[in-house]
Amino acid sequence: MEIKITQKQNLFINASEQEVLFGGAAGGGKSYAQIIDALLFAVKYTQSKQLILRRTYPELEKSIIRTSLELYPREIATYQSSGHIWRFNNGSVIEFGNCDTENDIYKYQSAEYDIIRFDELTHFTETMYTYLISRVRGTNGYPKQIKSSTNPSGVGHHWVKKRFIDPVPPMTTYKYEAGSRIFIPSKVDDNVFLMKNDPQYRQRLKNLSKKDQKALLYGDWNLNDGAYFDEFNPQIHVVKPYNLDTNNRLYMSLDYGLDMLACYWYSVDTLGYVTVYRELYQPNLIIDDAANAIKNAMTPHEHSKITSIFAPKDLWNRRQETGKSVSDRFAELGLYLDKVSNSRQAGWYEVKRYLRPQGDVFGSSRPKLQIFNTCRNLIRTLPAVCHDDKNPNDIAITPHELTHAPDALRYFCDGLPIPAEPLTNNKINTLNFEDEMEEFNDFNGF
Repeated sequence: MEIKITQKQNLFINASEQEVLFGGAAGGGKSYAQIIDALLFAVKYTQSKQLILRRTYPELEKSIIRTSLELYPREIATYQSSGHIWRFNNGSVIEFGNCDTENDIYKYQSAEYDIIRFDELTHFTETMYTYLISRVRGTNGYPKQIKSSTNPSGVGHHWVKKRFIDPVPPMTTYKYEAGSRIFIPSKVDDNVFLMKNDPQYRQRLKNLSKKDQKALLYGDWNLNDGAYFDEFNPQIHVVKPYNLDTNNRLYMSLDYGLDMLACYWYSVDTLGYVTVYRELYQPNLIIDDAANAIKNAMTPHEHSKITSIFAPKDLWNRRQETGKSVSDRFAELGLYLDKVSNSRQAGWYEVKRYLRPQGDVFGSSRPKLQIFNTCRNLIRTLPAVCHDDKNPNDIAITPHELTHAPDALRYFCDGLPIPAEPLTNNKINTLNFEDEMEEFNDFNGF
């Protein structure tokens, strides 16, 4: 065969890192590189196993399967459409799979692959990706890799950017305890074959919206694509821990399910400015364990000082097996919850109001809410949740993992917390966010 590839495609094919991400702009030859790389691997390593994934089979059939049918020689391989699989004469297989929901990952629970390839990685959730990494295994001594291609934007934009784009510059190997990663950027101008055969393609991309041009023409990862909380800015909303004013009023809020307990602590000053100062974020806790984890995270001062613990009304639903609700059991264990309305749209608007910078009595402009940088999951998920496609006034409930911390914050805002009482001498006791930012030595106390 005579196979022509670009320099960037060659770098992708020959990359040796355990995790490889290729792409950026449209027209860079991402899917073609995957197909060629998979073919070369299947021919070189007899009885090897590869999996190529998209969210749905129709997406596969319209793109990467169609390309493979045009390219792969029938003298060495046969395609079985019923199983979406290429079988090579040397025993190698290339399987096409889908992962439309997070439950679909368990279809591959007992599988073993030498290479797993994600086409359009930002269409997948982080849970899907990290679970399927565990399916790359085997004793045959062949290279074991996860090789992905994508454009910016999509439901997985934030986690892909954090994993591949942010740690090191492009074309640089990022080494970590479990292996190595690399991002190989590719833009339409890198695809000399496309530019030769369709020189107007680049010009057509300029007809897109400015946002889509950033993603598809320039491969720009600094997008806020579909983000619900476009007000969120780490530079003004995230602060280093400092000593909290003991005159402030304290609150808590939580979102609880067996999949995740997300609990947060808040300090509210006399002007109603809020600091989120502690996070408890832990999965797989039954009711009693969740209540005890919360109690263990609280200081003796907080046990007597907390004004309210805001929680959604579904925690008052009685469970069939016990006749008690989560709220009932929490109360028996010494945690008394306050029910909020759980009006999603109104609650999200309250969160937006708290995030919006506004002037105070001193003439400065800062948001009503700031977050200690130790609350990592709230900081991670708040800018990552997107608008619901069917209801732009709500956030998308998928990927579900992103919703726990924002939901807990919504319950706090929806609870209409009361500011602290002014001191008896009427002196306004506020926090100086520039002079008093010093690290806590102990995050479980003041």
